[in-house]
Amino acid sequence: MFRREHFNAAHRLHNPAWNEEENARIFGKCNNANFHGHNYDLIVQLTGEVNPATGYVFDLKILSDLVKENVLDKFDHKNLNLDTEEFRTLNPSAENIAIVIYDILRTKISDAYDLKIRLYETERNYVEYPI
Repeated sequence: MFRREHFNAAHRLHNPAWNEEENARIFGKCNNANFHGHNYDLIVQLTGEVNPATGYVFDLKILSDLVKENVLDKFDHKNLNLDTEEFRTLNPSAENIAIVIYDILRTKISDAYDLKIRLYETERNYVEYPI
């Protein structure tokens, strides 16, 4: 089963261990010192046994509430580099954002369910975790 959500956030890809030229060469426009934003689409996938009493793998309302409280409320309309603890020292690449979201939700959802995160940074660019 899948739950699709959406959030908007700004970020800057930057490695403080590198000089400005190296950051610009590696990250290009994504290294803009004034940040840039994305309209992220998030798909949370849970796999598990169908509960015979409910007919659900997992209650979608509960999943929606978990995502809202633990992901959207943290990251939506935020500057990931400046406004969040998770990315204060972690480069907020799509890959790292997906891993952080996975780690947050994994602590809230029973290990009886397999969890996968798919994060679209653009219509054409997305990452999945775990692979």
